[in-house]
Amino acid sequence: MNKITKIRGPISVLRRSDVDTDQIIPKQFLKRVERTGFGEFLFYDWAKEPGWDLDPNPILVTGRNFGCGSSREHAPWALEDFGFKALVAPSFADIFYSNCTKVGLLPVPIPEEDVNELMDSATEAEIDLEAQVVRFGDREVPFEIDAEIKRRMLNGLDDIGVTLSNEEVIATYEQERERPGPVTTAL
Repeated sequence: MNKITKIRGPISVLRRSDVDTDQIIPKQFLKRVERTGFGEFLFYDWAKEPGWDLDPNPILVTGRNFGCGSSREHAPWALEDFGFKALVAPSFADIFYSNCTKVGLLPVPIPEEDVNELMDSATEAEIDLEAQVVRFGDREVPFEIDAEIKRRMLNGLDDIGVTLSNEEVIATYEQERERPGPVTTAL
């Protein structure tokens, strides 16, 4: 997972609320377990609609309850593979939010009125994870994030990375628990 401190650049706007994971990546594309190759199927059904245009910018700004529905990991994989590095919305489904943070896709909840202003008035934004703010125009909107999730994202630590950061402690434990021969118990 890549370290995240700031994500800045053009935004893509998806003016839809209650976007579920089957809309993000339809079920017929869930035949692989690799994390790559899903971006081309992102919003597959909607991409066929006349006038659909969603650029792979660093930041996707969307409506409330983004990522609701089933808990498939493929949804954050598809968003990340398409090119998004951060998502800004009034709210996210809990499991989807967690799945995003585990792959290094930063979900940023800010109030709906600020999301609407971002959609309506900006073409670019900056998300500063260290300062916990979204900047656009002359605005600076704070957001909340769990301290441990923030630490992991700032340091580029996925679940395996967290485990490996304790490698010395694990090695010591493994050495101390080794015993010659079988373990016997007294009856």
